[in-house]
Parts: sequence; C-alpha cells; structure tokens
Amino acid sequence: MSGQQRQLTLSFLAEPSDVNFGGKVHGGQVMRWIDQAGYAAAVGWSGCYSVTVAVGGIRFVAPIRIGDLVSVHATLIFTGTTSMHFAVDVRARDPRGDAGSARLCTHCVIVFVALAGPEGASTAVPPWTPQTDEDRRLSEYAQQVMALGKDVEKTVARYR
Repeated sequence: MSGQQRQLTLSFLAEPSDVNFGGKVHGGQVMRWIDQAGYAAAVGWSGCYSVTVAVGGIRFVAPIRIGDLVSVHATLIFTGTTSMHFAVDVRARDPRGDAGSARLCTHCVIVFVALAGPEGASTAVPPWTPQTDEDRRLSEYAQQVMALGKDVEKTVARYR
C-alpha cells in the first residue's frame, strides 16, 4: 500500500569489486547504492515506478573498506505533487564489532519523481506531512538543499 513506507534500509558487505586502487570503496559505487536504496524507498512510498531527478548535498565523510558491513538508510523528508525527497545516510562498520560502532560515511538528499510507467508521465504521490519538530527540520532541509541545486544549475547554464 503506497504512502506507508517512509523509511528503508539496505545492508550488505562491501566487496573487493567495489573498491578503487587505494583499497576504499569507489564514490561512484556509493552513489549507486544510494540510488538503489532511494529507488526502493520511492517505489515503497509512491507505489509507482520512479526515477531519480536530483541528488543534492552529497558529502563523503569517511571511507568504506572491503568487508565493512554497509547500511544505506533512506528516509522520506518531503513530498511535492509528483516528487519525493529522501535523506540518505550511508554508514559502515566492521561486522565483528558492535552494531553501535557504525560510522557515517556519506550523506545526501535524493529526489525521485513517480511515473505512470517506465515510459509514462509523472503521476501524483501520496502527500507526507511532517509530524514532529525533527520532521519539520528535515523537510526544510530538503527544500534548502534543492534550492541550492537550482542555484548551481543557473550558474552552470551561464557558462555553457
């Protein structure tokens, strides 16, 4: 049922094929994981096929090593008419250690638009209304990150 699944977490081990020459997971691989978790969360919220339209405020805070247990956690923090904004945290830890020892490795906001089908037009998503002060703070954060992205787009357009 759409409009019910606000959060989603994917967990897996970082594999040797995920790393660069320095032995750390490629930033591009981390972005792929973010996109996959975001897609699953967007489909879970909207009940529709969804596509990525923007990623904002991405920050790579700490490296992820081979064998780390990685968790990609997506939380819905804003909805528009057809769009869904998710805060995504990527955390990693040694699987032999304490579950509370996971370190924040990457954070961003990712935006998806729901479509009527793989080739379809955009379609309405169930609205989400912030319930707590933290929800309101995150909703405002999503809007600010996307506004910054629009400013970047305008700047890039001037130099094209």
